[in-house]
Amino acid sequence: MCELLGMSANVPTDICFSFSGFLHRGGGTGPHRDGWGIAFYEEGGYRDFRDPHPSVNSPIARLICDYPIKSNVVISHIRQANVGGVKLANTHPFTREMWGRPWCYAHNGQLSGWESLALGNYIPVGSTDSEYAYCWLMGELRREFPTPPAEPEVLWERLHQLCEQLRALGVFNMLLSDGCYLYTFCATKLAHITRCAPFGDAELSDAEMTVNFAEHTTPDDIVSVIATEPLTHNEAWQRMVPGELLVWRDGEIQARYCP
Repeated sequence: MCELLGMSANVPTDICFSFSGFLHRGGGTGPHRDGWGIAFYEEGGYRDFRDPHPSVNSPIARLICDYPIKSNVVISHIRQANVGGVKLANTHPFTREMWGRPWCYAHNGQLSGWESLALGNYIPVGSTDSEYAYCWLMGELRREFPTPPAEPEVLWERLHQLCEQLRALGVFNMLLSDGCYLYTFCATKLAHITRCAPFGDAELSDAEMTVNFAEHTTPDDIVSVIATEPLTHNEAWQRMVPGELLVWRDGEIQARYCP
């Protein structure tokens, strides 16, 4: 299956270290050779990079490692195709607009019976079950919330219910963001770690690289990283449980919903 990587931070932070290990899973230490992508929210704007080629050999992926884009929210994906051909239109993350904001999404897993989901305002561009499920999810949210709800918890609860509906169709591990909040939903496996003072060393599992975060941070920084599998082997990652939705903002968990 595919692999997911996300970040939520309270200050604009680059993801170069984590991504340097993650990219090796796209055809190097992992079999996911069917494309990759990464999206950044920064200063009220949004930009993404997608490539239908293996990330381990991608010049664009190397650019991301060497170009420290500062962001509060990042979503990345490495694809192992199961539904839909290997092409740019089927490469995650996918983006749609809602309430004047770009919403970004990436999915790990495979669904069955997804074609029976009734679509609303959003139509897929590619041919994956992932994008189809995303269009259904966004359509349901937009139908029920034409404008942002006054209490965001109402949206979070409904999002969890919709994710549970998709989990009933198969494997649905997901990252979703509007640039403010990062939502992570676990069907089978997702792990996370929050780095804050006092910072220490971290060693990648997929590449020979070590960083001392104390040299690159301030005592007030909070940075959380979410991945399908832990990216470092000398830190204590926490695994999410099946059916769990976490809502992140500024590197910290704002809400937790369980089945």
